[in-house]
Amino acid sequence: MQVQRVVLTSRPGNNGEPSPNNFRLEQKNLTSDLEDGQVLVRTLYLSVDPYMRCRMNEDTGADYLAPWKLSECVDGGGVGVVESSRCSALTEGDVVTSFNWPWQTHAVMVGGGLQKVDSQMVDGHLSYFLGAVGMTGLTALLGVREKGHVTKGANQTMVVSGAAGACGSLAGQIGRLDGCAKVVGICGSDEKCKALVEDLGFSAAINYRCGDVSARLKETCPAGVDVYFDNVGGAVSDAIIEQMNEGGHVILCGQISQYNKDVPYPPPLSDKTQEILQRRNIARERFMVLSYMSKAEAALFELSQLVKSAQIKVLETVVNGIENMGVAFCSMMKGGNIGKQIVKISD
Repeated sequence: MQVQRVVLTSRPGNNGEPSPNNFRLEQKNLTSDLEDGQVLVRTLYLSVDPYMRCRMNEDTGADYLAPWKLSECVDGGGVGVVESSRCSALTEGDVVTSFNWPWQTHAVMVGGGLQKVDSQMVDGHLSYFLGAVGMTGLTALLGVREKGHVTKGANQTMVVSGAAGACGSLAGQIGRLDGCAKVVGICGSDEKCKALVEDLGFSAAINYRCGDVSARLKETCPAGVDVYFDNVGGAVSDAIIEQMNEGGHVILCGQISQYNKDVPYPPPLSDKTQEILQRRNIARERFMVLSYMSKAEAALFELSQLVKSAQIKVLETVVNGIENMGVAFCSMMKGGNIGKQIVKISD
């Protein structure tokens, strides 16, 4: 069987922006003869995510993340359907997902490494298993619950940076559902601001590319900020932390503004920001969803219910074709997506 796959041809370097030219599409012959425990899967959807930028480096900077190897097939979150099986737990037609799905149109995979999923959990929107009812949703829900300290009736204000992205768009909605009186999103276009307020129910949204973020924050959060879901780091985060109240909580989820720079993770803070955190007793803790996987099953069920009942609305940017994986990844890294960036590989 002839399949198409995406390989990594070059690294952008720790200070470089990724380019679609770092990837190459190639043809490969795939044997359909399966060994015991293996399945042949057809890829339906693939995910591109900010953490993948670290995997483009020779050293990811994280012991739980392996770098992608040059001239080898790239992998990440994927969902697909079993076409043939020699695994007792999986049969033809089963929908499966994995965090280590090769960027291929078809693949032979070990059945034990795949998670069977029920399409009813997402009302048939199978791409949601890579977003709202997958690792992204878990990161948003558990990040808010474990590190946000949201208290119903406490009149708290939450700010989310990268708010129109896959995780931020969910985290803001969860903060609102959990009891935040005000949820403000920071994003990079007027179109995204409009989507956050009109589609997702954010109280307000600020386009960081237009005007003074600090001044806009003072207008929209006159009582200060209690909870900050940080997806971006950098100058935007410094401006938000400056407005935070005594005893506030920063959920350190991502630092996408810093991923093309040669800095450790989490990147070092300015002396001024560090001093504000200490003086106001603001907790700023790195959140890693992999440390909370014992809570994943219950959390995914809750996310499924919230999505199906439309209490959480899901935004996606979908690109078609495996040949566009590199383009979709680079677009996402520059904020070209609203909601989760997905690549549809087949029907």
